[in-house]
Amino acid sequence: MSRPAIVRRTAALLLGLALVSTACSSGSDTLTVYSGRTENLIGPLLADFTEQTGVEVEVRYGNSADLALLISEEGDRTPADVFISQSPGAIGFLGEAGLLGTIDENVLELVDPSFRSSSGSWVGLSGRVRVLVYNEDLIDGPLPESVFELTSPDYEGRVGLAPANGSFQDFVTAMREVHGDDVTLAWLEGMEANDAQTYTNNTAIVQAVGRGEVPMGLVNHYYNFRAQLEDPAIASENHYFADGDIGSLLIATAAGVLDGSEAQAEADQLLAFLLGETAQTFFSEETLEYPLAAGVAASAALPPLDTLNAATYDFDRLGGGLERTRELIDASGLEAP
Repeated sequence: MSRPAIVRRTAALLLGLALVSTACSSGSDTLTVYSGRTENLIGPLLADFTEQTGVEVEVRYGNSADLALLISEEGDRTPADVFISQSPGAIGFLGEAGLLGTIDENVLELVDPSFRSSSGSWVGLSGRVRVLVYNEDLIDGPLPESVFELTSPDYEGRVGLAPANGSFQDFVTAMREVHGDDVTLAWLEGMEANDAQTYTNNTAIVQAVGRGEVPMGLVNHYYNFRAQLEDPAIASENHYFADGDIGSLLIATAAGVLDGSEAQAEADQLLAFLLGETAQTFFSEETLEYPLAAGVAASAALPPLDTLNAATYDFDRLGGGLERTRELIDASGLEAP
């Protein structure tokens, strides 16, 4: 489908959902959103949505996993209508717990089946690829073809990790499902034994690599692209592992509607907006992620996704494994500072 056709389809869907919302309104013009995405990454879009639709959005920001646990504790008492997660693992956890409703089929169809729940409980909004960011002034020789090579003596004390980060945990969960728990635990223990340097998040790793504090680290692709825009002289570059290696996993941010929400139509309307041209262009140009819908091209600053052959995964399976993944990370001895 061409970009103009997709844009027209999205616009028609938004109009249709707006009419449904008006017809089915329970008298509330407010949506409550729990967002694992920080305010700078999603707030401008929520403000645009309110301006275009008149639906007010109240937002609670926090860590994706923490918010998912909070919703689980609140159960049917939760005020949340929509959950926006930085991590498919966190939203998959809610899906496994039966706390998510079903998104309108027309909204789901805006996204490729690879990036939406098979049960219709969540939909992907944008994508990012796991990479090895490295300081080109500190690297002499070839870079590893697989993430599994990082446990070798050649990389002792030379790799940064963020064990508490949601994307790192999603990557580890995918590694477990593809390669098994024994192999994954051996890799985690190998990284700890190899004196992997631990940081609080991806930003801290990229900054440390840029300063030369550590030669390389595992992060999402866009953190280093943003650092390069802020300082074109920075010595850090992204390295993509060989085709299909789990170290270059493509991970989607995601959103779902809480089961029992009294604002289902407005919630579907918000998700359609986030998959429309305005929001997808924002993800592409402002946050330097890969748009997943609306026919919007990725930023010219990014390598085309189809040239990377990044590893993909059935994200429906991440939620049920998140707890076990944390157990393995803890058992390995890796700890965030």
